[in-house]
Amino acid sequence: MSLPPLKMATELQSSLRCSCCCILMVLSMAFLLLPSNGIMAAAPLKFLVVGDWGRKGLFNQSQVAAQMGKIAQQLHIDFIISTGDNFYEDGLNGTDDPSFEQSFSAIYSASSLQTPWHLVLGNHDYRGDTLSQLDSALKRRDSRWNCYRTSTLRQNLPLSCKGARCSFLEFFFIDTTPFVDLYWTYAKHQYDWRGILPRERYLKKQLKALNNALKVSKATWKIVVGHHPIRSIGTHDDTAELKQQLLPILEANKVDLYVNGHAHCLQDFKSKTSSMHFLTSGGGSKAWGGVSSNANKDGLKFFYPGQGFMSMQITTMFVNAVFYDIDGNSLYSLNLSKS
Repeated sequence: MSLPPLKMATELQSSLRCSCCCILMVLSMAFLLLPSNGIMAAAPLKFLVVGDWGRKGLFNQSQVAAQMGKIAQQLHIDFIISTGDNFYEDGLNGTDDPSFEQSFSAIYSASSLQTPWHLVLGNHDYRGDTLSQLDSALKRRDSRWNCYRTSTLRQNLPLSCKGARCSFLEFFFIDTTPFVDLYWTYAKHQYDWRGILPRERYLKKQLKALNNALKVSKATWKIVVGHHPIRSIGTHDDTAELKQQLLPILEANKVDLYVNGHAHCLQDFKSKTSSMHFLTSGGGSKAWGGVSSNANKDGLKFFYPGQGFMSMQITTMFVNAVFYDIDGNSLYSLNLSKS
């Protein structure tokens, strides 16, 4: 996709607030461009998405990171999104855990990757000291790190732009692990549920907060990011709890994209009941698990069982998503548009 050169005026206004046990982060971004013809247009927001990566460079994590660095340099990305499972097998054991350096700082070391990371928690992160990943001590160790549970982050650009037209894109980051019944009944692993209990109240408040935020959003593009898939044919297939509780909210509020990890593969599904796409970027390290025995291929547009990551470029009118493999080859491209 060819985009014209544009001038961009920006102002960053950030606010953080707690929201009663709800894990939600919203990034609202807008670009006001004034070409010579006076027509407003938008420069692309560019970012990478990777998930299921934290293995101290093993299982080809380092090779994926190297290709991320190359694509990030080509695109001049603005930030990176992690779809969770940031540290295997059992999260971090504290804010001074050397795994943070071994699996994050030392791996994603390319100069082009020295940009903000926005992260959600995965089920493996809950098997360690979950609160350590949310602690500001990690940001002091590596300033790129931004992992939230009860915070909302808004960015409004620019000051001269007023009203709903200023937000062409919003991200809503949610916490999916507490939804999954298996983690509450599976005795083999222990999960750190501090800040979650009582569970039903936590889930109810999170869903209510997400629904309210989506309802008031005037953004052209709405993207929800969580760890677990709603649609998947990988070894981790559809998450029944999310299909029952989360999906109706996304469809009612006309969410454009649901982006997730957990399934160690790359996928694109098109919803059969709405215009929404379900994008999986969970190939940050260990992969090649194959296809689920319960695979439901309805709406499947693309599936790759190996390692890789995704880039996205978004303007007021277009979305371009590209999946890359471990060698940096472009495997699949999704293009969406709005007038």
